[in-house]
Amino acid sequence: MNDSRPIGIFDSGIGGTSIWKEIHRLLPLEKTIYLSDSENAPYGIKTQKEIIRLSIKNTEKLLEMDCKLIVVACNTATTNAIKILRNTYKIPFIGIEPAIKPAALQSANKAIGILATRGTLTSELFAHTSDLYTRDINVIEVEGNGLVELIESGKKDSDEAMKLLKELLKPMIEAGIDYLVLGCSHYPYLIPVLKKILPDSVKIIDSGEAVANQTKAVLTKNGLLNQSGNEKVAPVFYSNSNPKVLSEIIDAKNNAYKVYSLDF
Repeated sequence: MNDSRPIGIFDSGIGGTSIWKEIHRLLPLEKTIYLSDSENAPYGIKTQKEIIRLSIKNTEKLLEMDCKLIVVACNTATTNAIKILRNTYKIPFIGIEPAIKPAALQSANKAIGILATRGTLTSELFAHTSDLYTRDINVIEVEGNGLVELIESGKKDSDEAMKLLKELLKPMIEAGIDYLVLGCSHYPYLIPVLKKILPDSVKIIDSGEAVANQTKAVLTKNGLLNQSGNEKVAPVFYSNSNPKVLSEIIDAKNNAYKVYSLDF
């Protein structure tokens, strides 16, 4: 079977492009549409009711664009809203949640750090996953307050970001973690700064590659792969707030990527 309809991806801003990059790398023949809901970022400080409302809004916009599958490229939206999305709409949804399992299973020090938003850390899904895999692990959970705002404003490499991350990571370093789990799709853009602060022995884990692999598996299982043609398809990006920052983070100037402003 062949299905040339696009894959839809949404996040509370530009952070989910870290997930999009992995999907585009693995599935270059697939059309992708990305919604950057920067106007409402960050989701992590909002109520569950508001997160669900925003997730439904984004989903319905992508459905208007005839998407065949939707990737919820936001940890907070996944942990708070994906069950409702799957029960409401008929198309497949791929979620993203912190990679607690591999960190816990591989930690030699039995100490891991999780950097995430409040919305993720306080969610039912996060609590369930954490209970399953971290019973004999010292888990240092830290809310990344202010990080999404810095990334959304183009300050991911700033002195301000360095100062804030040093404060946030201090209890993790003191606890001797050997794995840091990034629990927000914005945070992979902070890895260069994180590596300057963390000991070399600490491994950083995000969910991008796993989400891309799951996307391919679900498309294959449901007969939704695009098997027509053999040329890469230019992705399309929409932002309802700051298309300039979105353009810069995906390097639109040097690639055939189209970035548009859109009210949604």
